Amino acid sequence: MVDKTLADNTFSFSKDVLQDIASRVLDLARQQGATAAETDVSEGLGQTVSVRLGEVETIEYNQDKGVSVTVYLGQKKGHASTSDFSDQALQDTVKAALDIARFTAEDACAGLADRQLLATDFPDLDLFHPWKLSVEQAIDLARNCEDAARGVDARISNSEGASVSAQASHFIYANSNGFLAGYPGSRHSISAAVVAEEAGSMQRDYWYSAARHPDDLDDPIKVGRTAGERAVRRLSARRVKTGQYPVLFEAPVAASLIGHLVSAISGGNLYRKSSFLLDALGQPVFHPNIIIDEDPFVLRGMSSGAFDSEGVETSARRLIDQGVLQGYMLASYSARKLGMQSTGNAGGPHNLLVHTTGESFAELLQQVGTGLLVTELLGHGINTVTGDYSRGAAGFWVENGVIAYPVEEITIAGNLRDMFRRMVAVGTDTLARGGKVMGSVLIESMMVAGED
Repeated sequence: MVDKTLADNTFSFSKDVLQDIASRVLDLARQQGATAAETDVSEGLGQTVSVRLGEVETIEYNQDKGVSVTVYLGQKKGHASTSDFSDQALQDTVKAALDIARFTAEDACAGLADRQLLATDFPDLDLFHPWKLSVEQAIDLARNCEDAARGVDARISNSEGASVSAQASHFIYANSNGFLAGYPGSRHSISAAVVAEEAGSMQRDYWYSAARHPDDLDDPIKVGRTAGERAVRRLSARRVKTGQYPVLFEAPVAASLIGHLVSAISGGNLYRKSSFLLDALGQPVFHPNIIIDEDPFVLRGMSSGAFDSEGVETSARRLIDQGVLQGYMLASYSARKLGMQSTGNAGGPHNLLVHTTGESFAELLQQVGTGLLVTELLGHGINTVTGDYSRGAAGFWVENGVIAYPVEEITIAGNLRDMFRRMVAVGTDTLARGGKVMGSVLIESMMVAGED
């Protein structure tokens, strides 16, 4: 398990204090008449430094804490929260939640997670690695990152800056079914964004690295160089002729496609019938080449956890097996609405791993032949109900399997049902972004709107 002394030295409040507060909240709820209650007690702190054009722009410290409480009067529900840990504030917050519950209509699906689904095993997933970084060290790292970005090419004319962030937090979740557990976690990042200019045309691009452990971050110079190279390569962009073409989504933007899958198979959209994947369980949803796993137990994973935000035990599972949808993402409430059981996804998915189909990025370009490589998506033209998809895009035109020139001011359009079924390949250029781990994705045909 995490070294308790290390965690206690990092935070203002120890784990024991958070546990005591959580227990106190549940006691107060019971004393004030709640038939059931749950609470989340948390503390977070961090430091973010940014520089621009070599000068320090911001030095930010954040430190926050909070208690949220949800109470039930039978199947009436109320919720309130506070950032004050004093006993009087806890009493007032519980009372406020109960006052709300009294004026709320009964809901047959409301209530705590089923007792038999609560986690009882809490493996150490190696999620807590505080970064003991002084302000001076952070400034040096940010400057090195930005200098590397600006030094890539003389055409880099301006900078939006570079930043270095170190964050740590811990929490305790408890409910009146006897669950009480929590853990500390850390998240750190390095990023840079610069502007390149040529013949009156300006292009901006960025890059970042994020990880639980500072040793897992990319070198700041590598982050900066990547940002600079990405900005320069976009210069002299053109539009392309409207038509149907293969479209290759570069790994950083490909993760958004899996985000649309998550939205479509999440309980809230399913029971509201606002998903294009209604009744799709057990049905082919993707091309047979596609396999997607959900794994909550990835060491140092950005979305790892032995239980969800309701205390329900998580489990590793195959979400998409040879294109076939194997499961939904349900919290307790949505599961009851659907007549199903929670999948441990209150709070979202846990580390979605999209298996590669074995092709390198260069081989994916060969498969494209003539078509579009998308490196940036703009706008939010997605209809979750119908699956209709239309977004602004920028990237590169590919001819004979080779990148020919940059493109901009185009729109790509299709329907997510069709796009998933035409997702024929996933590259070996695997990138971890947030809780999604995958390579570039090839969709064999989409509408690309540019010049007539």
